[in-house]
Amino acid sequence: MTDLMTVAEVGGALAAIGGAAYARHSHPAAYWSSVGLPVSVVRLLASYSSTMDACGLTVEPPRWRALAIRTTTRREVRPVPPRRGLIRPTSTGLRLRLRLARGQEPADVAASAERLRHAWGVHAVYVRDVKPGVVELRLVGFDVLRKVRMPRRTDSGHLRIPVALREDATAFIRDYRAVPHELVLGATLSGKSMYLRNLLTELAAQPVVLVGVDCKRGVELAPFAPRLSALATDPEQAAALLPVLVKEMEDRYDLIKAQQGISPGTPDEEITSDVWGLPESERPAPLVLFIDEVAELFLVATRKEEERRDEMVTHLIRLAQLGRAAGIYLEVCGQRFGAELGKGATMLRAQLTGRVCHRVNDEASAKMALGDIAPEAVIAACAIASEAPGLAVVGDTSGGWSRIRTPYLSLTEAATTCRETAHLAPDVPALAPFRPYIPPVPVKGPGPAAIPRPVVE
Repeated sequence: MTDLMTVAEVGGALAAIGGAAYARHSHPAAYWSSVGLPVSVVRLLASYSSTMDACGLTVEPPRWRALAIRTTTRREVRPVPPRRGLIRPTSTGLRLRLRLARGQEPADVAASAERLRHAWGVHAVYVRDVKPGVVELRLVGFDVLRKVRMPRRTDSGHLRIPVALREDATAFIRDYRAVPHELVLGATLSGKSMYLRNLLTELAAQPVVLVGVDCKRGVELAPFAPRLSALATDPEQAAALLPVLVKEMEDRYDLIKAQQGISPGTPDEEITSDVWGLPESERPAPLVLFIDEVAELFLVATRKEEERRDEMVTHLIRLAQLGRAAGIYLEVCGQRFGAELGKGATMLRAQLTGRVCHRVNDEASAKMALGDIAPEAVIAACAIASEAPGLAVVGDTSGGWSRIRTPYLSLTEAATTCRETAHLAPDVPALAPFRPYIPPVPVKGPGPAAIPRPVVE
């Protein structure tokens, strides 16, 4: 009996260890909630002061406090760590706030993030400045980008699209009001199309005019044709569509100017310089232009095509420079976007505030996307492996950058969503000639009421 009990105890322990190892690899979220979270909390509480001291995040206490300690307890006066707030567990990690000690700044804590990660046994530690003197530590328990699950609650809204997951387990929000134009680069099978698919599908549920330019004969954007107000599938059609968009932008500026007829009695809130200041009844619907494989618009073989290219590039630059106030936004995608494409390429790229760089084939392509805004992000973009499609580095002209990954969305689901939201497409008469042809969906009628049987003589 004793031997059986021993075997049962050893077998149970081995089964528990094996189950924990399997859960950690295959179901990291479940492992974190059941095992990793309690262990990390205990480790953090037990070693907080010593870890802060080892990381150089402690300061000498005030003189009055040191004098009081010596007088009352006669203990040795030790350096003081930042005051720790409550620990708030999440489904992916922990969050806690620190009140910085005298003479400290958020950069001091950020510089020790890697040391804190190893000391507390978590996957990553991120530091966010909350207010003067207070920072928030976000501890991530596992690699959330390995299997993307978007947060249930996101700060989304009109023209605010949760399109991917950041490496700190927060949602990456594509905010067109804050970042009007964006450049998306990536090699073949890097996940660039998946990013575009998620973005377009989320926008399809909003009253937004969606226009596509896909010079690959429409193979990327044609499945979303029911929701598109206009689609150009070759350079000739794009050359005819872009002047119409420029004219639409000019008409919107005329509408804004008419609203700016300022009289002495006009209230301040009625004076506007963009479409968002117009009354809702007069405000035109925002327009998002998707350009897939922008290099196809630049490549030419004859002088006639070169003249057409220069005209299209001029229209794109005008839309990028002036479109924000008119509610027109650009989403430009491609594999490379450098000066070798031709005249105007660099000028157009400079107008694209947001940058998303997926896996690229060479370092020069990463520099085209991120080199002029965040040089250190170029190294991160070049380190993206081919085994992780959808992984990208995102940045903007503020210099900040982070890693993101787009969740998987099948083409069938995206096409179904666009077909179901086709009635939300705003009516723009100028774009009617470019509206894509939608073949009717075959309807299967009911079968015969009775199965005919042969007559037997």
